[in-house]
Amino acid sequence: MVFGFRQSVMRILTWALLIMMVTLPLARAADHATVIMYHRFGEDWLPSTNTTLEQFDAHLNELATGGYRVLPLSEITAKIIAGEPLPDRAVAITVDDAFISFYEEAWPRLKAYDFPVTLFVATQAIDRELKGYATWDQLRQLQAEGVEFGSQSNSHPHMHTIDLASARQEIEISNQRFVEELGIKPSFFAYPYGEYTPEIRDLMREMGFSAAFGQHSGVMHQTQNPFEFPRFAFNENYGEISRLQLAANALPIPATDILPESMVLENNPPLYGFTVAEDIGPLNRIACFASGMGKVATTVLGQRIEVRLPKAITGTRGRINCTMPYFQNGKETGRWRWLGSQWLPIN
Repeated sequence: MVFGFRQSVMRILTWALLIMMVTLPLARAADHATVIMYHRFGEDWLPSTNTTLEQFDAHLNELATGGYRVLPLSEITAKIIAGEPLPDRAVAITVDDAFISFYEEAWPRLKAYDFPVTLFVATQAIDRELKGYATWDQLRQLQAEGVEFGSQSNSHPHMHTIDLASARQEIEISNQRFVEELGIKPSFFAYPYGEYTPEIRDLMREMGFSAAFGQHSGVMHQTQNPFEFPRFAFNENYGEISRLQLAANALPIPATDILPESMVLENNPPLYGFTVAEDIGPLNRIACFASGMGKVATTVLGQRIEVRLPKAITGTRGRINCTMPYFQNGKETGRWRWLGSQWLPIN
C-alpha cells in the first residue's frame, strides 16, 4: 500500500495550501483527475489500512465544500482515455477489499453526500465469508444502491510473483464469481498491493478490462498507460486534510519514456528517468523524494529528468515521488504537479 512522504514532501508542500485557497483559478476544462483510495473505516486497531471516522467525515466535507467535482470512476476513466475534457479538480473515490466497515460506516456517509464510489473486490474472501468482510448479499445491496464494482482478482496475490497462467486463472475465477453473484463482469482492475509487471499489466488488457489502477501516487492523465493509472492512498497516518487538499488539487507531470519499465528491480537502486512534455516547466523546479531517503538527486537534460538514489531501496516496496509547482501566466498558483512510482526490490 502506498502512502505519502510525511517527513519530506509534506514539509515542503503544505505551506502552499494557504496560497492555493486564495489563488485557485476558476473552474475550467481539464485533461486530468485525481483518484483517491481507502481500505478500512473506523477499525482503529489496524491503523496502516484504516481511516478514522473523524478523518473520513472531514474528507467528505472537504470534497463537498472545497470546489471539487466528485465523479464516478467510470466517467473519469472513459473521458481521459477518449481525450474528452473533465472539470478541473475532478475526483474519483475508490475503496479496496470490501471490508465490512465500508458497508457499515463508509457507504452510509458517501450516500448522504450523494458521492459515487468504486469498490474493488477480491472474490475469494467474500466466498469464504471471512470475518471482517462484506457478504455477497451486502454487495448486492450496495450494487442496487449505485456502488460501482471493480476486480481485485480472486485470492489477492502479489501479482508480480505468479506466472501468467496463474494470473489469468485468478481473473477468470473472479470474473465468473462476479457474473454469478452480481451479474456483471468488472471493467476495472486494481492490482493487489499495487504490484504488477509489464506482462501482468498487458494481461489486464487481454482479459478485457478497460483500465487498471496501482497504488502509486499521481494524477490520471491521457499520457499514461490506462493499465497503470495512479491513486492517492489514505490511512490514519496519512489522512490529514492538507494531504487530501494537496492530492485533490494536484495536476500531472505528463511523462513518457519512463525507465525502468518494470517496478520489479533487477538493478537496485534503479536508474530512474522520464521525459516531460515540452510545455511543462520550468523543469529546474522538479524535486524528487524517495522512501526513507528524503530528497534525492535529479539531473535535467532538456526535457529528460534522471533521478539517482544514494542507496538501494529496502523493505517490501519503495516509492519515488516527483513534484513541481504549477505555473499559470508565469506565476505560481499554489498547486503542484505530481508523478509517483512504486518499486519492488528483489530480496
